Amino acid sequence: MAFITSLVLAAFCGYVGAWYFGAIEGNFALLLFLATVVTGLYWLAERFYFLPRRERAAAALDESLAERNARLAGQGITQVDTVDPKASERLLMQPWWLDWTAGLFPVILVVFLLRSFLYEPFKIPSGSMMPTLLTGDLILVNKFTYGLRLPVINTKITEGTPLARGDVVVFRYPPKPSMDYIKRVVGIPGDEVAYLNKKLTINGQPVSKEPMPDYLDGDSMRLLRQYTENLGGKQHRLLNDDAGSTFVQGATDFPFRENCRYSVEGVVCKVPPGNYFMMGDNRDNSADSRFWGFVPDKNIVGRAFFVWMNFGDLGRIGPFQ
Repeated sequence: MAFITSLVLAAFCGYVGAWYFGAIEGNFALLLFLATVVTGLYWLAERFYFLPRRERAAAALDESLAERNARLAGQGITQVDTVDPKASERLLMQPWWLDWTAGLFPVILVVFLLRSFLYEPFKIPSGSMMPTLLTGDLILVNKFTYGLRLPVINTKITEGTPLARGDVVVFRYPPKPSMDYIKRVVGIPGDEVAYLNKKLTINGQPVSKEPMPDYLDGDSMRLLRQYTENLGGKQHRLLNDDAGSTFVQGATDFPFRENCRYSVEGVVCKVPPGNYFMMGDNRDNSADSRFWGFVPDKNIVGRAFFVWMNFGDLGRIGPFQ
């Protein structure tokens, strides 16, 4: 078993190493699921086979020593060779290959259940959601609000609350589902979303936005126009770049692209059933549904709601809209 366990651990380490160095495209959910299954099998084997066998061996040792001492005492021999008092303890001790598998199962199981059904941590990789979320923010995503999903295959098993306009959502990037993206829900199924001349309109109704003091982008050291937008009854901040073009350049061919009309002023899209239209709060610096299309419901991961750490700015910690 030690040799087989070494191969299993080597396979896990090889997978992680190949993922880290870019040789393969890793899947953390699958890796965690497999780790839970494998360590769970070892835990069951330890509980119902290996541990009872060690306990029997330790009990047999204690019994044989007791019989020997009784036999010698019957012969009048009271001074006998001592036996290592920790021999029985060593027999009960887990070997290394069980310590690194069955011993880790409870921890891995808790992490798997928390990450799969309650909360999952993510790191913000870019500035597309400024000023709501900044590069380097470590956030928590609620995995049950929109309905529980089976890990790895992402199949929904409970309905939950429908997505609403204004929600900040993590989802699997439609052109490459192995990647996670975060944007704000702008259009729900049936909505006609228009973003023309940097003004958002939903079903013919302009979305109100009020000007705020200009925002300093610390990365580019530029001042950007900042507004408060009321979307779906939720207020949040957004940015506009005066130098940014209204023309959507580089829009790809995506499912239901016929639902969208592009012009020099921007884009108008009719959201198909079972899909959502997503946009970043940094409106002129966000690759979103304007460029790569709608997000199907099956790609939804969860609702982002809390910054739990930013090592460069501890004041960022807290909830957000």
